[in-house]
Order: sequence, then structure tokens, then C-alpha cells
Amino acid sequence: MSNPAVRVVELPSPFTRFAGRLLVGLGHEVVLVEPEEGDPTRRELNGDAFVHWHAGKRSVTPASPEELRRLVAGADVLLDGTPDGAPEAVAGLGHLVHVRVTPFGTVGPRGHWQGTDLVVAALGGMLAQVGDPDGPPLRLPANQAEQLAGVHAAIAALLGLRARRTGPGQLADVSAQACAAAALEAGALAYLHEDRVPARPGRVHPLVPHGLFRAADGHLGGGLGGSPRMWDALLAWLREEGAEADLAEPRWQDPVERKKHQEHVFAVVQEFAGRWPKAEFAELAQSRKLPWAAVDQPHELPGNPQLAARDFFLRAGDRTDLGFPFAFPEGHRTKELDVPERGADQRLLHEHRPAPRVSATFAEPARPALHGVRVLDLTWVLAGPYCTKVLADHGADVIKVESLGRPDPTRFAPFMHLSRGPHTDPNTNGYFNEVNRNKRSLALDTRTEDGVAVLRDLIASCDVLVENFSATVMTKLGLGYDTLREINPRLVYISMSGMGHTGPRSGWVSYADTVSASSGLTGLTGWGPDDVVGVIYGHGDIVAGLQAALATVAALEHREETGRGQHIDLSQLEAIASHMGTSLLHPTEPAGNTDPRWSPQGVYRCLGADRWLAVSVRDDTEWAAMCGLIGRPDLATDERTRTAADRAHHTGLVDDALATWARPLPADAAAELLQEHGIPAGPVRDGRDLVEHDPQLRARGFYVRAEHPVAGAFLHEGPPIRLARTPGGIRKAAPVLGADTDDVLREVAGLSPERIRALREREVLR
Repeated sequence: MSNPAVRVVELPSPFTRFAGRLLVGLGHEVVLVEPEEGDPTRRELNGDAFVHWHAGKRSVTPASPEELRRLVAGADVLLDGTPDGAPEAVAGLGHLVHVRVTPFGTVGPRGHWQGTDLVVAALGGMLAQVGDPDGPPLRLPANQAEQLAGVHAAIAALLGLRARRTGPGQLADVSAQACAAAALEAGALAYLHEDRVPARPGRVHPLVPHGLFRAADGHLGGGLGGSPRMWDALLAWLREEGAEADLAEPRWQDPVERKKHQEHVFAVVQEFAGRWPKAEFAELAQSRKLPWAAVDQPHELPGNPQLAARDFFLRAGDRTDLGFPFAFPEGHRTKELDVPERGADQRLLHEHRPAPRVSATFAEPARPALHGVRVLDLTWVLAGPYCTKVLADHGADVIKVESLGRPDPTRFAPFMHLSRGPHTDPNTNGYFNEVNRNKRSLALDTRTEDGVAVLRDLIASCDVLVENFSATVMTKLGLGYDTLREINPRLVYISMSGMGHTGPRSGWVSYADTVSASSGLTGLTGWGPDDVVGVIYGHGDIVAGLQAALATVAALEHREETGRGQHIDLSQLEAIASHMGTSLLHPTEPAGNTDPRWSPQGVYRCLGADRWLAVSVRDDTEWAAMCGLIGRPDLATDERTRTAADRAHHTGLVDDALATWARPLPADAAAELLQEHGIPAGPVRDGRDLVEHDPQLRARGFYVRAEHPVAGAFLHEGPPIRLARTPGGIRKAAPVLGADTDDVLREVAGLSPERIRALREREVLR
């Protein structure tokens, strides 16, 4: 960037470190504040944890509160993972964007609760979505709840910086629990819109006909796809190999019949897939444009030809590590990061860096941070709409382009239609209405020359264009980036295809589950190497959407500095691979709900049907306190359980004691008792629990009522980021299809009433 890099001071915690890493990737100077003994990650995983999370940052160890105060006073952003919010360091610093990232947020009755990745994932609803229906809930690997908080915190920092262009700094309150609760795909939406709590799906997607399959040498992610063409192509392949069984019968042409008897259909497909090595099957499937991928382990990622061709990986010190989720700015890839020695940058504590200047005049009341930004939204299903949802929540004018000829499947697809009424009305689907609130709808058939001409007029007047088509669609429309730049040199263009626009697999057909399979996430989700369960819901889509939102705000800030727009070619595979934490530097295997540092950590059955308690014991002091609470003080002094390593070695003894105590108790009551003793614990929340019974989310006003003109009033999942001065929020429900067509064409594209009328007569606007 042309101006001096933004300075970010990081007071680290497990919930802030990914945000700091992402801001390093955006070119900002991140100063890590370490204690005298060094950040705890220096001692985790033989130091690999520090290398991954903190390479590229500067390191200081302040000797006094005054030194910390001087450092913070010259910073733009304080990324704050402390429990108390560092009041002495921030008092009176009106320029500062103070991003507090805590397990449960600073507001609410449980703001003081202790949280780990497992406990936040439990209380945020993630655990309830993974695992077998008749077994315990299962944690997503690589600290996904922590990383969801991290990417939200990075977005919050950039939103705060953008808002500071017209006013002072402000406090951003990021709740990791709310970040998890907003990232469940249909987890809570099924309850909000159908009074239904889905069971854990095991290895089969709860909505679409996809799942986890065994190959001859591992696993595959994939399924029947989402269109008649994909079913026909799969059936043709089965017939060529004589493996179709009875699936060639006419009855199976009906998607409703296939869904009704999905277990049988999957059994036939499994019999076929099981004959093949995973990589060979995936290659053959993709040659037929079928959405399948090999389930790879993280150590296999460097052999992925797509990641290698796109220079995804970087050098951290002398190690190869996972790269950043997208190239920035203007296609630049970070290739190397230094790993700082503790206190290597002490001089920063003594230099005078003037406090950043802020505008002396600003509007009151302040508007949302992205007010005045216009976004042309060509996205559909989940990953793209999730990105533009974040932008719309924080004030952007998002214009969703759709039509009856090219509908968003979440408006029409019967198996994704969450509604108490008939599943035939495109305006009543709770899935669509959740991720498209705060947007406007333009009904435009982009398959026509007239439709593309209208798109060009809109592009000329927009700040951002976001699409998640396959790699060649925009070029075929005559709207490749060179053309987009001619139309609007300041345009920020975010493409977010599954594999990216370049590379040998750019043409692969991708769904969230296949991207998760290729990224290593699916392969690490399980109880052991031979018991992989996988990630079945759309976690990969949500991660890609969040990273695309981060990219958008970063690119808008870059434009403010340079005057230039840019194309960010975001690959959903790279986005989710960047969330795999230390798994490349420190290879591991599926390990259930355990943690390599702590013991015990797990999920324990409680009173009631499918009621569970998540617990993390982080040190020997917490272990002794828990032993007293559960009536087993003898275990605190037992030689077999004295240290975390001892307890991990005698897992059966430890887990049996905790399970015996928890079994007759309500999960909420058990969690409250443990939290009173300072031990991280929480009940596993399902969709109903989140909406009806969680006092922390209720106190934060997380679920927000809005009235839809057709579907009526319902609750929405609110924004996890709370900006004190420029708050985002839900201003209006999702649009009825085409409700804003005339207004958008007149106000944004500048079309005359006569031209609008002619377009409607030619059925371009429908």
C-alpha cells in the first residue's frame, strides 16, 4: 500500500491469532505482545504452533504497562484477546479500532465463561452437526471455531478502519460463540422455518444427495449432484461399467424417488466407487463433470497439483506451511515469512509513532461501515451469498441478480426448501431468505444479449462485483476481468469458484463437501484413521464466503489508497485449506474430540435424550478443582493422573470418572458447576437450544425478527460482529424475486422507462 502499513498490536489468545495471521497476509504490520516467558504457542507442538500462527509478525515483550500503552497509542488496531479488555492501554485513545475477541462476547450473563475451541463449538451449535446419529457429537479438526472467530475479527478490524475514514475509532465486540452459531448452514434454520431439529447426519448430507464414500484406498466425497444432467452422467458411467444394478429403471429418473430411497441409491454407488483408488475415481468423475473429490489428509496437500500450480504454499522460516486464503493485493502471493525471536522488535516499544489522525467532522448518527458501497451480486446457493450477506449486514447496497430462467437453487430446490408451507413458492424458502436479507432483487435473464448489456450498465455504476460461477462463465459472457476493468477501472471483482480461475483443476465441479475433501478437513474429521466421519454440511462454503467478504473490504481499502480496483481470484479450496492450522507443519490423524495439549477433553452424555456436555481441562489446577467437584479427590493425587500426559495415557480411567458424574445431570447444570470452578465446559446446543434456551445469545440479541412480505415474520441469525459506533444489523428481510427490478434499472443503470418496458416485453426482465 502507498501509505505506511497499518499497525496492528495483537494481545494474543487462541481466538485472535488467526486474525493476526490474516492481517499479515493483507500486508499490515502486526506486532505480537508476548510475556517474558514467550507466547504459549512457542511451547506447543515443538514450536510448530508458533511458526504457523505468528510467522510474519513482529515480537515485543513490554516491561511495564507504560511501554504497552505507548505501543498501543501509536497503533491503528488493537487485536485484543485479553479477558478484561486492557483498560489501561486503551483509555482515551479515540483513534483506536479496538477489536475484542472472546469466547462469548463482552455482553451477556456468560461473558465471563471460560471457552476453548471445543466448548465454543458445543455452545455455538457446531458439534451437534457432526457425527453419527446414535453416537456422540464430533468436533471439527484444526480449531475451526477459533478460526471462525479469527476471520470475523479480521473483518471487524477492516470495517473499523474503513469507518475511521469519516470518524473516530471504535470498539468491535466479536463473540466466538456467535461466529459459530452464524456458520451452521441449515443447523438452526431447520428449526426456525420447519420446527425441526435434524439429527446428526453421519456421513450423508442432511439436505442434498451427497456424502462420504469408501474408495479402495481411502475415501471420496461426492454424490448425485444437483441437476438432472449430473444424474444422467453418473448413470451413464455406471451403465458403461455394468454397475447400474436397478438404477436404470425409469422410477429413478424422479429426484423425489431418489431422495426417498437414497440409502439404496447410495449403496449401488458405493459398490461401484469402492472398486477404485480415490484419486483415479475423482479424476474420472471430474472428466464427466461430476462433483467428486478424493478425501486427502493434510500431509497430501503439497501433492495437490492445483494448489501447487497456484503457489498456495509459503515458507515460514525454513518450513513449508499453508498459505493465505487469497492472493493480495492485485494478485500478489506472499512467498516467505520470518519467524520472530521473542522480543526481536523491542525498539518498537521506544519509538515515537504519532497516533493516526481521524476526521474532525463526522456524521451523527454514524452509518454502517459499508454505507455507500454498491455490490453487484451474481452469486447463488451458499458460499457467494454468504459473502454478500456479510457485506449487506454492514451497510452495502447489495443487488442480487437472478431470474426465473437462472434461479438460485435455494429459492426452488425442493430438498433445500425450508418452509412450513408448500415447497413451491420461491419467496418462502428459509434457506434463501436467511443469506439474502438486506439485499435487493433484480430479475434479469443474463443468457440474452440484452441481459448482458444491462449487466454492463450496472457494472459501470457498482463498486464491487461478486460471483461464484465456474471458472469460464464470465469470460463466456464477454465479461472477463480485462473487459470489466475497461467498463469500470475502480471495480473490485471477487470471483470465488471452487478451484480458482487458473490451474490444472480450474474446471473441476465443486460442492462444499468436495472442497472440504480436497482440503484435508474431511480426512481429519473422525475418531481415528479407520473411522473417518467427514464434514457433511456446508462449512467450506461458509469459510469461503467469510474469506471473500474479508477480501472485498481489504480491496476497497486498497482502492482508497491507490485508486485502483482489482480482481481477487479466490479459490474455495485455498480458503478452506488456509483454515487447516498446524496440520501441515505438524501432521496428525483424526483424533475425535481430544486435544494434544490437554486431558481430559471430550464430550460426555448427560441427562436426557441426546444431551451432551463438552469439557476441556487445560492444566493441573483445573484438574484438581474438577476432581473435587465430581467427588473424586483421590484422582488429583493419583500417580496415574497427575499430569496431562499421564491422564492422556489413562484415558479410560479419567473419562469414566467424568462420565459417571455427568450422566445423571442436566448438561446446562453440569456446565454451570464446572464454570463456577473456572473449568471450560458447555452443553452441546442444537438448533432449538440455540434459539430458545441460550441466555448468552439472547442477551446479545443474536436472533432478530424481521417481516418478510410473503413468508411473514421469522427470526434471522444476526451478525456476530458488534461495532459500537457503526453497527451492522438486519434492516429488512430478503427480497421477493424481482421486487426491485425497476428501481435498480432506473437508479443504478440509468435506464429510461421506455427501455425498461422494451426489456420486459422481450422477457429479459423475469
